[in-house]
Amino acid sequence: MKKKVWIWISIVVGILIILGGGAALVMNLGSKMVGGGVEEMEDMPLTVQKADEQELTESILVTGKIVPESEQKIYLEPENGEIQEFKVEENKKVKAGDPLFLYDSSKLKREFDKAVRDRDLIKKRVQIEINQMAELDKKIRNAKQQVGRKIDPEAEVMEEIVTQDDVNQLQNELVQAEMDHEATKEEIETAQEAINELDTQIKAMTVVSKIDGIVVKINENIEKTEEGASEPVVHIISSDPYKVIGTMNEFDAVKIKKDQPVIIRPKVFKEREWKGVVESVSQFPTDDGGGVEDYDMGGGGNVTTYPFKVAIKDDTSELRQGFHVSLEVKMGGGEKSLVVPHMAIIEEEAMEEGEESTGEMVEVIYVLVDGVLQRREVETGKMNDEFIEITEGVTKGELVVVSPDLELYDGMEVTSYDEVE
Repeated sequence: MKKKVWIWISIVVGILIILGGGAALVMNLGSKMVGGGVEEMEDMPLTVQKADEQELTESILVTGKIVPESEQKIYLEPENGEIQEFKVEENKKVKAGDPLFLYDSSKLKREFDKAVRDRDLIKKRVQIEINQMAELDKKIRNAKQQVGRKIDPEAEVMEEIVTQDDVNQLQNELVQAEMDHEATKEEIETAQEAINELDTQIKAMTVVSKIDGIVVKINENIEKTEEGASEPVVHIISSDPYKVIGTMNEFDAVKIKKDQPVIIRPKVFKEREWKGVVESVSQFPTDDGGGVEDYDMGGGGNVTTYPFKVAIKDDTSELRQGFHVSLEVKMGGGEKSLVVPHMAIIEEEAMEEGEESTGEMVEVIYVLVDGVLQRREVETGKMNDEFIEITEGVTKGELVVVSPDLELYDGMEVTSYDEVE
C-alpha cells in the first residue's frame, strides 16, 4: 500500500517538473520573439517621401451632353395656310436672313395689288382737287379786282357788276374744296397703312433663318391642326462651337465657379480629352425642383440639382450633338501648399500626460530625422484625391513615412529606408 502511494507521488512530482520546465521554455521563447520583433521592425525598410509644396487642386466629376451654341426650331403656323415651297435642304448651311420656306401668299398679294390701285386712284383725286383749288383761287383774285367797277355806258352789251357776295361765294367754295382735300389726304394715309400691313403679312409668309448654322431636319409632311404641330418644320443648329450642358448637385454647385478649367472626355472617344471652361452655373434649380431620390451625400434626403453650361475651347469638328461626356472640373490652384500623401497620416487616440485617453482622435505623422522616427501630431487643411495639406507639424523637405505601420513608435531607430519622389 505504501509502495503504491510513493508511486503516485513520484508521478505527480514528475508531471509538475515537466510542466514547470515547459512554462519556462515558453516564456523564454516568447521573450526572444518579442525582442526579435522589435529588432525586425528596426531593420525593416520604410518608404519615405519629402513634404513638398505644390498646387493643391480638387477635381469634381459630373456628366453632361454636347449641344449646339444655339438652335432654331420653326413650327407650322396654321393661320398662315399651306406651305408653298421649301428654299433649303437638309445638311446645308444657311446664314441669318436666308429664306427657309414660303407659305402660300397669293391671296394676300391680290389684296395688296388692289390696295395699291385704290391708293393710286385716291392720289389722282387729290391732284384733281389741287387743280380745282388753284382755279377757285384764281377766280377769287379776279373777282376781287372787279368789285365796285362800273359798267361802260357806251358798251353795247350790259355786264353784271361783280359784288362782294360773289367773292364770298367763291371763297366758301374754296374752303369746302380745301376740306375735301384734307379728307382725301387722310384716305391716302389709311390706304397706305393697309398696304404696309399687307406687305408685312406677305413678308411674314417667307420664314427666314435667325442664325448662321446647318439645317439638320426638314419635315414636309407636318399635319395641320388647330393646336399646331408638335414637331418643327425646320430645325437649324448654329455653326458656332458646341457647348456642354448638364446638371450638378447642390454640393458641387456651391464650389464650381465661372471660368474654372474643365477636362471634357466624350464617352465615344476613349483616352481623348477636350479643354473647356465653366461658362455658367444657374442660381435656380431644375424645373422639377431638383429632388433626386436616394442620393447619398452623407446627410440623407433629397438633393437639389442645378443646370450648368461649359464652353469647349478646343476644336469641336469631331464632336456631334448629343454625345454624352464626363467632365472633370479643376478646383483651386494658383497658390502652393505644403502637402504629404494621404497614406502618410494615421489617426490615433489623443493621450493625456498620465497616458490616459481623452476620447478624441488626432492625426499623426512619423518623420524620419537623422535615422530616428519622430511622432508628430499635425493639423491638416484642404486636400485632393492624392495629397493633403499640412498646416502645422511638418516643414518643407522633411521625410515623412508613407503608409506607417502600427508598430512604429517615437524614437525608433531606422537603419534602412526607400525614398520616393
